[in-house]
Amino acid sequence: TGPVSLECLGNLLRITLSAEYFEDKYLSFSVVDRSGVAWDLDEAMASQCGYTVTYSNWSNIEFRASALSCHSHLERDVFTVTIQIKASHTPDMKNAATHLKTASCHYGPWSPRELVCESNYMEVSVRKEVPQTVKDFIQDEPEDWTLAFPETKARETSVWQIVFHQPEEKKALLVSDAWSAGYGLNTTDTRVLLRIPYTAEQIQLVEDQGFIFSAVRSSTFYKQRWMILMVDTAVACPVDGVDYANKTIIWTVPKYIQLLSAGATSFKDVLVEAGVDLHKLSAKEMASRRYVLLNELNAITVKIPIGAEGGYYKTSVSSGQHGTKYTINLFLEHQWEDSKWGLTKYTIIKEIETPFEPVELAITNNSNLSVRLMNVTVGTFLPDVELVNLTIEGVTVAVPEAVQHGYLISEIRYANGSKAYVIQVPFDAPSIKKEYMSTDMRAYTLNVTLVFIIHPTSETFTVPVITVSTVKDAVLPSARGFCEGRNLHLIITRGNVDQNWLPFISDWHLTPETAQKFSYSLRDNGSHLAISVPFLSSHVSYEDFHASGIKASFHLTLKDGITLANRKDFSISCRFSPSELIQCLPNGTVVLTAVKLVGIADLDTRLLVLRDRECKPSLVTEKTATFKFNVNTCGTNRKFNSTTMTYENEVLYFRPGNDTPAYQLKFACSYAVKQTVDVRYESKKNPPPSIKPGFGSLALSLKLFKEKSYSDPYRELEYPVVKYLREALYFEVELLQPEDERLELNLNDCWATNSQSQDSLPQWPILINGCANSEDSYRTVFHEVNYSSRVKFPQHLKRFEVRMFTFVQGTTLLQE
Repeated sequence: TGPVSLECLGNLLRITLSAEYFEDKYLSFSVVDRSGVAWDLDEAMASQCGYTVTYSNWSNIEFRASALSCHSHLERDVFTVTIQIKASHTPDMKNAATHLKTASCHYGPWSPRELVCESNYMEVSVRKEVPQTVKDFIQDEPEDWTLAFPETKARETSVWQIVFHQPEEKKALLVSDAWSAGYGLNTTDTRVLLRIPYTAEQIQLVEDQGFIFSAVRSSTFYKQRWMILMVDTAVACPVDGVDYANKTIIWTVPKYIQLLSAGATSFKDVLVEAGVDLHKLSAKEMASRRYVLLNELNAITVKIPIGAEGGYYKTSVSSGQHGTKYTINLFLEHQWEDSKWGLTKYTIIKEIETPFEPVELAITNNSNLSVRLMNVTVGTFLPDVELVNLTIEGVTVAVPEAVQHGYLISEIRYANGSKAYVIQVPFDAPSIKKEYMSTDMRAYTLNVTLVFIIHPTSETFTVPVITVSTVKDAVLPSARGFCEGRNLHLIITRGNVDQNWLPFISDWHLTPETAQKFSYSLRDNGSHLAISVPFLSSHVSYEDFHASGIKASFHLTLKDGITLANRKDFSISCRFSPSELIQCLPNGTVVLTAVKLVGIADLDTRLLVLRDRECKPSLVTEKTATFKFNVNTCGTNRKFNSTTMTYENEVLYFRPGNDTPAYQLKFACSYAVKQTVDVRYESKKNPPPSIKPGFGSLALSLKLFKEKSYSDPYRELEYPVVKYLREALYFEVELLQPEDERLELNLNDCWATNSQSQDSLPQWPILINGCANSEDSYRTVFHEVNYSSRVKFPQHLKRFEVRMFTFVQGTTLLQE
């Protein structure tokens, strides 16, 4: 009971440290000798001196001491061990709590030869033989034994030297040399002991009856009064012999190993027993656990069903996959008599671990929709697993800090020791992804990665948790529209699903920049999106035309900001007076705008004409064509009545090869026959306009455009522009200042150079006296400039197209 418990188990003392008490603590072990001196134990010292530290039943720490361990005291078959345990919360062991435990265990009677196969060392102790003289030994060194074990006083009996029998040679070591090499040696009044760590240099891997053994063949010499005596201290422990079949562990140990039976002629089994955790089990106990112990002619076999009582599962990781291994600490004791040794007691402690088995973890979504809380259970896990971190949107946070991100973590413990973890997060936490599904449904997605650690190995593994809860709480954006003056207005009230939806007009993403480009009005305050477009604009559709008016519609689509899938469509339709399309000026000039109707998809507004087909539009867009003409031209008819004079014409569209118009728009201008207009004027003779050469300040710009439409110029960041030979370059020269409609821009000379300097050589003329260079293989082409929302004065712009070329000298390319 308590944090430290002790138990005598034959020739071993076991001290168990409670996992609950010593969890998350740094430990150090020391052995205290009879003089009160504490000897620190590390791995090498432990295996040399007969101590073992291991883990059992998940995280319990088990400390085992041999009856003939260093610094223990053996008297009258009672061995006493004092162990000091220090536990601290820091690796430097500051402020460590000290636990001092002393235990005495009775063990006897001793067999003439006892062999122990521990997890970290092999041990053989032999009863001393009848004294016999030995001639070959190393020259004595004074106090050799006491140098190796300072706490032991010189006595009549002590180990003298040890000889290892290798296949190629024999190697003799004095006690001090053997001790320095990591071997443990001891002697009592009746016994000689040799302890060999599995890492020792003299260990050989030997095959016997098809099984591999770690083996050392050695002879130990010891002094007794005036004589040197020798005993055989050979030892061998099985390395393999474990197999798995039909969910059963099969452990086979050969009998009468040749190395341990050299010189013997007859054998007789005395005892074969097996158990778990150093406890021997009766035949009835083994049967209740479905264990099988077979003592056959040449081997002993133990069969344990995987998962049976006595073992336990522990968590493991393979290639990042969570899983388990079944572990059981088996114990086998075989006693036999032979003609050489008499009775031999052979004890094997074997921890068997089954191969890795992946385990799928259950992730259960128990979300409470009424309180808008994500509730996810992850598990179950074995007790050796602990949740330490969460990765939320790429940021790793420790479990105690997760609450700052809205995550509440709790642990559920079950009666069998297993556990699960519960994660609770509000639906409205920033890391919960909200996605519109359909109609009024929204999906809330929890996407978090859990990081676990396994005790005591400190292995880690991750579990991605992705759960979706569907809630009927979606509020879609709504819209209202109206028309005012010459504009269509659309006001969209945002919902709770469209935070990442983007407004599009046709294939144009509507941004403040694109709205400005088309002279649209765009306002977005987060809760409302308002857009106004002119009646005559590129993205307005014209559906039908009657004397009562023309139906104009404006369509806007909200698209998903990631997938660009259509989410919601809005539109506004209004009827505008036909007078919006025509101006009848007092001087007899008519300005008429014809619109392309939705039902005539193939109509090219550039091909619209009046009755006189020579009368073509002066300004063209994709959907409109504007004509400007005098009522006495273009085939206009005139009608009179008593009060008015009416001029009639029509806009026509003919498909190629067809004289029947596919589009016909009739219009008329009426003027009053009798009308008095007061006009104030002065009689003055103005000289005819004349053009005279002169000098002045003009602001000009030269731009390079990406396409023939001259809608998208190259920005400063896109220079230098890379083009292939003969690829078209679209230039535009614009008069910026002064803004005088009486001025017209004409280009005289234009040339290209090989550098940024306009005066550098070589040069190549592109325009000469306003005309294309006749020596060019590909002539410069001028493009017509029409009135548009961007072009206020077409006469202030000149557009021309040049094919890409390079400067050469002979056959050599000239580069700057």
